[in-house]
Amino acid sequence: MADRLAILLERFAVTASVFHAGALCGINSLEGEGEAGQLHLVRRGPLQVSHGGQTVQVDVPSLLLYPRPMPHRFHTDPRHGADMACANLHFEGGRLNPISAALPDFICLPLADLYGGHAALELLFEEAFEQRCGRAVMVNRLFEVVMIQVLRQLMEGGEMRGGLFAGLGHPRLRLALVAMHEAPAQAWTLEDLADVAGMSRSVFAASFREAMGTTPGHYLQGWRVGLAQQALRQGRPLKRIADEVGYGSEAALSRAFKAHTGQSPRQWRGQARVAAG
Repeated sequence: MADRLAILLERFAVTASVFHAGALCGINSLEGEGEAGQLHLVRRGPLQVSHGGQTVQVDVPSLLLYPRPMPHRFHTDPRHGADMACANLHFEGGRLNPISAALPDFICLPLADLYGGHAALELLFEEAFEQRCGRAVMVNRLFEVVMIQVLRQLMEGGEMRGGLFAGLGHPRLRLALVAMHEAPAQAWTLEDLADVAGMSRSVFAASFREAMGTTPGHYLQGWRVGLAQQALRQGRPLKRIADEVGYGSEAALSRAFKAHTGQSPRQWRGQARVAAG
């Protein structure tokens, strides 16, 4: 079976860019501008982080993940502070990235609970708090490794009760999801996907809706449209995109695209160009 997480990351990459490593003292606010999320690694605390009207106390080394922009504020001891390494996360496609969209607004996870993360975290902190050649590139890559470990844990640990990672964590539904992700141009029917999952048609449809919150057909349409949006941003011709994502013509892609986004592909591309400046 194809790697369920690798396919997502190949189609919609996640990259990190470190912007802080060291002590953080007193009150520090981050506005969460643009489309970048943020990943904070607390090596030494304690601290409080406030966002959206709530305050979270962090007393042990922890990982704080904001997959989408969200203003937040750190409260640390003004004298001793807290040791942290922080990076911006860039999800390809921004808010349309299916990985970012499937994650909760905020995740707080003790570093000790990140399965298999000890070696990467130890090296990340060692590199982040020293001034060695290639430091930033090394730390960026290690943040990306940690992010993959977080996604793996969410997918395999059963913490997600609904949505994409819940589906990918299901022993049978994940087979159908991987099939759709890997071969979006295939003319999938409900029967085909149920066969891939090794389930009856009715049980598959009900289980899919329960786990994913949508029907298999609507999910497949959204996946295809997401790939089409990605290709449009790259400036590729609409006819070729239509063939690659499973629609036999530009007109068929345009109908599906408008049904899913409310805009035609050309309208959406024009708006995306304006937003990009």
